Amino acid sequence: MPELLVLLLILIVVGGGVALYRRHAIAQRDAAERRELETQLTTSKRAADEDVTKFGEELQRLDVDVAGHPLDEAMNQDYQRALDAYDNAKTSLDAVTRPEEIKHVTEILEDGRYAVACVKARVRGEPLPAKRPPCFFNPAHGPSSQDVEWAPPGGVPRSVPACPADAERVLAGADPYIRTVQVGAQRVPYWEGGQAYAPWAQGYYSRWRGSDLLTGALIGSFLFGGAGGLFDGIGDGVGDLMGGIGEGIGGVGEGLGDIGSGIGDMFGDLFD
Repeated sequence: MPELLVLLLILIVVGGGVALYRRHAIAQRDAAERRELETQLTTSKRAADEDVTKFGEELQRLDVDVAGHPLDEAMNQDYQRALDAYDNAKTSLDAVTRPEEIKHVTEILEDGRYAVACVKARVRGEPLPAKRPPCFFNPAHGPSSQDVEWAPPGGVPRSVPACPADAERVLAGADPYIRTVQVGAQRVPYWEGGQAYAPWAQGYYSRWRGSDLLTGALIGSFLFGGAGGLFDGIGDGVGDLMGGIGEGIGGVGEGLGDIGSGIGDMFGDLFD
């Protein structure tokens, strides 16, 4: 009888210990995930905020461009669409609570910059710009006008969409004006910024995924490094996360199995 009481106490202590360990492991995992999400949110939101600010400055310059020009209905619609995009981008940015929501902000900015390009074309009496992906080097440059062959330092040449200014520079052998983002204490090209900037870039380019205008430029290892690239990298990250959770749960299960085996051995010793 005393042996059974001792055994029951052992079972209670062991069961409580396993439960505490599991809760502690889950709490640690959840805390790590929260810290990672907060870092990604702060990082990508800062990039989007910079773009919204620059777009507002661009609209101020547009006011000067249209001053003295009569606004017909078509021009007025484009102009109003650009103004609405600025307001909507600010509202969307204020409402962001998760990193993946940043793409909604940059989607709005892409539409707004195309509207600005249309206004400028109408003012100059030129044909409306073709609906093309944003400039690869800096999506804030607005719609691209052509594809150019370009390679990052030590990289393989790729055909990428470029705005008129960057296309001219690349074709002349000069460096394009590349959008940089903050990583630690330094700024790097956005495609070297890591997965934190993936939603930011997706908003500009995801609607062009699979388009002949983006062949090889944004899909694959060219952005963010490694197989998977800009779009598939997010899926890989989720897969790694779920795999890690599964391994953690498996580890707890193995621990319980070892404990159960040990208790079984104790029962055998008591009643042999």
